[in-house]
Amino acid sequence: MKPLNTIIVVDDNRSVRTAMTLLLQTVAEKVIPVSSPVTLPRLIPEEKPSCVILDMNFLSGTTNGNEGIFWLNEILRLAPGVPVILMTAYADIDLAIKGIKAGAADFIIKPWDNSRLLQAVMYAAGKNVSLKKDKTHDDFSPFFGYSRRMAALREIVDKVAATDASILITGENGTGKSMLAKYIHHRSGRHNLPMVHADMGAITDTLFESEFFGHEKNAFTGASATRKGRFEIAHDSTLFLDEVANIPLPMQSKLLCALQEKRITRVGANRPIDVNVRLISATSSDPESLVERGLFRRDLLWRINTIHLHLPPLRERREDIIPLARIFISSFCDKYGRQELTLSHECHEILMSASFPGNIRQLEHLIEKAVILTEGDTITAEQFAELSCQPARPSSASAPVTLEEMERKMIADSIQQCDGNLSQAASRLGITRQTLYNKIKKYGL
Repeated sequence: MKPLNTIIVVDDNRSVRTAMTLLLQTVAEKVIPVSSPVTLPRLIPEEKPSCVILDMNFLSGTTNGNEGIFWLNEILRLAPGVPVILMTAYADIDLAIKGIKAGAADFIIKPWDNSRLLQAVMYAAGKNVSLKKDKTHDDFSPFFGYSRRMAALREIVDKVAATDASILITGENGTGKSMLAKYIHHRSGRHNLPMVHADMGAITDTLFESEFFGHEKNAFTGASATRKGRFEIAHDSTLFLDEVANIPLPMQSKLLCALQEKRITRVGANRPIDVNVRLISATSSDPESLVERGLFRRDLLWRINTIHLHLPPLRERREDIIPLARIFISSFCDKYGRQELTLSHECHEILMSASFPGNIRQLEHLIEKAVILTEGDTITAEQFAELSCQPARPSSASAPVTLEEMERKMIADSIQQCDGNLSQAASRLGITRQTLYNKIKKYGL
């Protein structure tokens, strides 16, 4: 027995109607394709559809979506409980947000992804469908989403993952750089060994050589035993340098030498050790800007930047916000033993309109809090009240009212003024890099 009764598809393109009918017949008893919405006032009362999929433009040459909004309102007037999914083009994300505000359950983008379309239909119709991950993904795969930029990124990633090329991943904090690095490692020929993760913001200057190259027993005070460094541990595997731009200049030359020679020497030893590592680096800074300002070696940048992958901020891939929110809802419902929760229409509007300076990480934290605090079976707008008044960018005019808010703003401003270079920001603030790193974690910056 198929889970849905009837789905109405409204689109003036015959090819679209045909393709969508064939796909939706796998989940619905009946699919009714129509070329014009003028038949909807008759069809909807007769068929009582489980869902309506509505194109937003019908008249030749029109792209403003006014027809779609008009017929969306008509459908909601005729049958307030019927979910409506809008179809838009890639360039019409703002139009899709307008539709969500008007009461649409969701939107899909032409050309659509089949799994995304089926998930949207099942979710809008209130059916229990797993949205935790795409069926083509595995446990090591991030959610790449449905935007063109992310589709292009995935195509490049899948080409280079199997190679040993050094990769530099850039993107704002919270965009998923670490997750992408794990995915690349898992798709490589080195996946049988664990990837070695080194957070450059947490390693002090004095411990750099010991951490990366290891040390011999009694090489310095406190060295009570011989210890392997990250390079040795990552031999025949992948070494991931997170926030690589935070490596101090004196240490950059040592890292460059190790990468060029493919050998390291432990602190206190004389014999070099050959190492075979695949390097993946990540930074939230602009590496070219750091090079121009003398904060990062250009020859090191060349060495780590054979392939450059850039993760766009969440505000530039808005079509992925609701699918990501649903993935997090399913994950946290499992974690906290909750029945599956749904998002209200008001939540859709708020999430789609938010700027998300913290990107995917911020969305994940918001969803976790919402799952914990929601008492019914629907997450309501009050759980995202902080987003409703959140400015698109931090405003210097907003005056902090507590010491913690003042400290958070001062740290955020310093990091921004230093283009994300934590060593320089720490020096400007008069604190150690480790203290700055702890503050960043505390305030979620």
